[in-house]
Amino acid sequence: MNRCLTGVICGMILFTSACATQPHAERAAISLPDHPLSFMFGEWAGTAKGVGFDRKPFEITQTERVGPILEGGVTVIEGRGYGASGDLSFNAFAIVSYDKRREEWEIRSYTDGYAGTFPFEPTQSGYVWSTPAGPDAMMRYTAEFEGDTWYQIGEYVPASGEPQQTFEMTLKRIGDTNWPSAGVVLPPAIAN
Repeated sequence: MNRCLTGVICGMILFTSACATQPHAERAAISLPDHPLSFMFGEWAGTAKGVGFDRKPFEITQTERVGPILEGGVTVIEGRGYGASGDLSFNAFAIVSYDKRREEWEIRSYTDGYAGTFPFEPTQSGYVWSTPAGPDAMMRYTAEFEGDTWYQIGEYVPASGEPQQTFEMTLKRIGDTNWPSAGVVLPPAIAN
């Protein structure tokens, strides 16, 4: 095994060991009742519409499920869009987390074989996150939550000129979810 790889593996073991020796309460990232994204937790359904990469307009039934894991240190999101015939036409997955060392939020997003990590900013009533969208341009997603309504837009923001809205969704909260923490695998001695 080359020395560089050995050094990386040893570093990972030392970091993991250091984390494991901290008291459990100190490792807890964010307490769930005070979680800054708790307004998102649950199951949601509604409509989404916009303009696709092919420049054709679309309208789908959109569902989202959002829940915490790792004692609130990570928020997991799955979005599914369904066409008029009930076929799955869109599926995305994201992980939102806070890095204590950098004191920054980030979102790791996956869809259609693409993935990336991007800046994420919680606001008083929602969040904003953005991705690169070509030279000197970005896609910006802004969400607002009011009661049981989740409203979000996506905008193409060029280097100069006005932002152009390309996406809009309005969802209603339809219930709680115990996803993704439900169904954990327990050691056989505890499970029996």
